[in-house]
Amino acid sequence: MGRAVAAEGEDRRRHIVISARRAGSVDVTAIAADLGVSKETVRRDLSTLERRGLVRRTHGGAYPVESTRFETPLAFRTGMHAAEKARIAAAAAELLRDAETVFIDEGYTPQLIAEALPDDRPLIVITASLAAAQVLATRPRCTVLLLGGRVRGRTMATVDRWAAQMLSEFVIDLAYVGANGISREHGLTTPDPTVSEVKRQAMRSSRRRVFSGEYSKFGAVSFCRFADARAFDTIVTDTRLPQREARRYALLGPEVLRV
Repeated sequence: MGRAVAAEGEDRRRHIVISARRAGSVDVTAIAADLGVSKETVRRDLSTLERRGLVRRTHGGAYPVESTRFETPLAFRTGMHAAEKARIAAAAAELLRDAETVFIDEGYTPQLIAEALPDDRPLIVITASLAAAQVLATRPRCTVLLLGGRVRGRTMATVDRWAAQMLSEFVIDLAYVGANGISREHGLTTPDPTVSEVKRQAMRSSRRRVFSGEYSKFGAVSFCRFADARAFDTIVTDTRLPQREARRYALLGPEVLRV
């Protein structure tokens, strides 16, 4: 009897994970109606899935945690937390200051940072992101260096040792770095080792480093660790990250901006 109940529970939790990955999130009320169980049962399932590192709980639901087996494509990310990402990108771009050479990471928020960079001054931009390169290449005062390597279709960015090796030849004033997750215990993580290699080299090659990401990244942990939160000068996120949590990250060293 116990095994039958356990199997039913595992089937239910598998359905929740699949639904969250397909839609980007799940709502407790909706998933309870879909499964024909109580909302309390769904909440317990979400707690179990969160302990396993498969979802992150939110008020009234959950969203999937990216892993080596699951990662949201770039096209999907453009519609998620769009207003917050735009504010974060604008604030991050203001941190350019006197930098003349800049690294732009792969991902949608770094792409928005590229769009927000000023076009009234000479700038050399090194990037793995085809989208960021396309945004900046037409600017007359901007020189774009696109890292070579295998193009990763999910994020439309170059990865692998070729990209990391080319990046190792530069000394960069400022790096805008993203991640799939950031935590005080495990640092900054991403699901793919080839992506992690490029990010790790960007950290080594830069004098100043800025992490930009919406609140949902905080506390999330993926497969490949590439940096510690202490390695960043500034962390830019949105106001949904609680002030008390922002202070905990600030105690590690970075300035934390909530916008």
